[in-house]
Order: sequence, then structure tokens, then C-alpha cells
Amino acid sequence: MKTTILKIILLSVLLYLFFYSIILLGEAFKYFGSDFAKKLISATNNPGIGLFMGILATSIIQSSSTTTSIVVALVGGVEALPLVNAIPIVMGANIGTSITNILISFGHVTRKVEFRRATAAAVVHDFFNVLSVAVIFPIQYYTNFLGKSAEFIAAIFEGMGGLKFASPIKIIVNPLVTLTKYIIALTRGITLTDMTHARDVTSGIIMMIIAFISIIIVLRYLSKTIKTLVVHKTEIFFNQYIFRTYLISMIFGMILTAIVQSSSITTSLIIPLAGAGILTLHQIYPYTLGANIGTTITAMLASFSTGNITSVTIAFSHLLFNIFGISIFTPLKSLPILLAEKYSALVEKNRIIPIIFILTIFFVIPILFIYILL
Repeated sequence: MKTTILKIILLSVLLYLFFYSIILLGEAFKYFGSDFAKKLISATNNPGIGLFMGILATSIIQSSSTTTSIVVALVGGVEALPLVNAIPIVMGANIGTSITNILISFGHVTRKVEFRRATAAAVVHDFFNVLSVAVIFPIQYYTNFLGKSAEFIAAIFEGMGGLKFASPIKIIVNPLVTLTKYIIALTRGITLTDMTHARDVTSGIIMMIIAFISIIIVLRYLSKTIKTLVVHKTEIFFNQYIFRTYLISMIFGMILTAIVQSSSITTSLIIPLAGAGILTLHQIYPYTLGANIGTTITAMLASFSTGNITSVTIAFSHLLFNIFGISIFTPLKSLPILLAEKYSALVEKNRIIPIIFILTIFFVIPILFIYILL
């Protein structure tokens, strides 16, 4: 009994550090380019560029919620960003945010079987997002059906405002994140205010290194702790309750992400569970779809607080994009799952593939197409 209690305490500490690592990683990327991402988005002059800027900007700042919130603010400005160009940005943001899962899966890189399972769980989210964009973007480009549908729904909510909601996990973890920033600033001989306002890249690099080291260490022991903490009963609990059916799994992912306000956190949370063999890819898939719905809540609240009907429209466009994507790739769920399985099989043979995948999908292709389309 005493051993079990100690393991539960250890698991709680590890989860806390896991959330800390993800949030710190997101903060680190903001030091590299939150302002740059905003400039990229505001420079959009056609839907094609918007799509790839959404991918690139979100890959840089590691938060689709931040990207869509920036878009909401820009759309709310007078002709700052046309609605028809803004919608592809939030579509691209869906792809960009899924980079976090792949980074988290590297915590299992030293254990071959775990790494394969963790990688499959990570990229199934990517494949769903990429496939959804591949199908929906051409239709949106020629018809603007998302914009028209969102305008109709937004009209119902016109006049709403002042809705705000804070992520409880971020509230709990932020003191340690702030302490980390303070220590970095102290060791570098600058103030925390100067470091924050200057968006110091060196400090961002240090934070990123700390986050990666923390993720690797945490996942190593998190996986072991989960395995030893009555794994069989844990599997029964997940199978009978949380991931019992496709719909329940999706609703759980949606509610948890809406509460946490970060799909990166909720989808990354299941990577060690997949690596430990507790959750299957078929159970994880609907959960990630629900997370895509849940992450739209942040932009909705941001749009309601502006009181601007156009801002509300772009927020609902993000929601509708995910709903249509789920409607298409729920009946066709075997496709993204198969792609994830094939990809993880390749990764098992060559572990350099995820790095090539990240650089190609999230940076090289977007930069190349932006350059071509400009």
C-alpha cells in the first residue's frame, strides 16, 4: 500500500513536470518568433500563402491557439487581414500545432518498440490534419463555404462579449515556468523584464534545451511508473470508461482540451500511454480529433471578447473546418491510421526519419511555397 502511494505521488510529480516541459517549450519558441509570426500572418495577401504561413507561424510559436487568436485580432482590425485569407491560416495552424507530438515522442527514442508505438500515436494527428487540409482547402478556395457558413452562425452570437477562461494547468505550472525564466535571467545578468520584452533568442534556446532534457527524463520514468502502477487495472479503466467507444474518446479529448486550452498538452499526454502499450492507435485517433475541436474554444473566447462579428466568424470557421474534417475522416479513419502505422514502421528502421519529417513538413515546404507564391 505504501509503495503504491509513493508511486502515485511520483506519477503526480512526473505529470506536473511533463506539463511544465510542454509549456516551457512553447514559451521558448515564443522567444524565437511570436512577433515574427504576427508579421508573417499580417503579410498574407492570398489564401495559398495564408495556409503555409499558418503552418510556419504555428510551428514557430508552438500554439495553434496563439496563432488563431492573433488571426482573430488582425481580422477584427480595419482591413488588417481579409476574412478569405484568414481562414486558410487557421487551417494551416491545425497542421503546425501537431509538431509538438513528434517532439514528445523522441522521449522514447532509446526504446525501439516504445518509440514505434509513440511515433504512431504522435503522427496520426499530423496525418489527419494534413489530409483534412488536402480535401477541404481546394473546396474552400473556390467556394469560401467555411466563411459563408461561419458568417451565418456568427450572426447568432453577435453582441456577445467579455467571455474569458484561464487554463488551470497553466495557472498551476506557470510559477515554475516563471522561476525558470528568472533563474536564466539571473545567470545571464539581465532582468526578467528585459529578457521578456527583448524576446532574447539566447534565453529561448536555453529554455528549449531545459524543456527537451526535462521531457526526455520525465518520459523515461513516466513510462516505467505507469507500467509498474497496476498496468492491467489501468488498461481496464481506460478501456471500460475513458476510451470505451469512439464517441466517448472524442468527447473526452474535446472536453479536456477545452479545459486545458492546449491541444499540444492533451495530445502529448497520451504519447507515453501509447509508448507503454496501454492505449492503441485506434483508441487514440478519436481522442486527437476531439482535441482539435477543443482547441477552437480559445479563439472563440478571444473573438467574443472583441465584440467584432468578423472575429467571431473566423473563430467559427476554425471550428467548422475541424467538424468537416472529422465528418470526412471518421468513416475513412483507416487511412490516417494506416499512414501512421506505415510511418512508424519506417521510423523503427531509421530514427532519423522524424527529424527529416519535421523539417520538411513544418518548415521547408511552407517556406518554399511562400517564396513561390509571393
